[in-house]
Amino acid sequence: MKIAPSVLNAPYHHLEQTFKALDHAFMIHLDIMDGHFVPNLSFGSHIAKDMSTMTQLPLDVHLMVTHPIQHIPAFAELAPQYITVHVEAKDVDKSLDMIKGSNIGAGISLKPGTPIETIFPYIDKVDLVLIMTVEPGFGGQAFMTEMLHKVRQLKSYQEKHHFIIEVDGGVNDETLRLCEEAGVDVAVVGSHLFKQKDIRTWLKNAQ
Repeated sequence: MKIAPSVLNAPYHHLEQTFKALDHAFMIHLDIMDGHFVPNLSFGSHIAKDMSTMTQLPLDVHLMVTHPIQHIPAFAELAPQYITVHVEAKDVDKSLDMIKGSNIGAGISLKPGTPIETIFPYIDKVDLVLIMTVEPGFGGQAFMTEMLHKVRQLKSYQEKHHFIIEVDGGVNDETLRLCEEAGVDVAVVGSHLFKQKDIRTWLKNAQ
């Protein structure tokens, strides 16, 4: 299983040094929040562009926004590996087409309370499915182990439709093992990672 550090909770006062410690990660996860789809705000494409200059790793852009179409062009300019939109957002079909049209991997995500069946109409269009294991919008929440049932449901579709399964929220040493057992491909890790005394070593051991 691979790790995608979420820099939402990274220490911003020495961010460049932090990015250097992430060089063993699979990709860098960027949580983009609009203050509407979720009650919090994070950062926009200009800050993301600055971050992209600090790393050679691919970017994994997670749009927690109501109107992803308004945000996709700016983030597409960063040439990320993936841009993920929520199934609960507006214009999901058009958003996925816009992402794919930019030669970027398209991802779809769903909140904990949203049934897994809601993403099935889009499954042929996506390269990544992101299962939220906390309520989106804030870091530091406890992992919802019941969300791993969605991961297990997805596994039967994975071979035919060729997407990776990612989880986001509350991942630590204990829940990381549960994710691996359930068949998760990529785990987003935020708060727990940046509490480590040696981030680089933890990443090496976790993957």
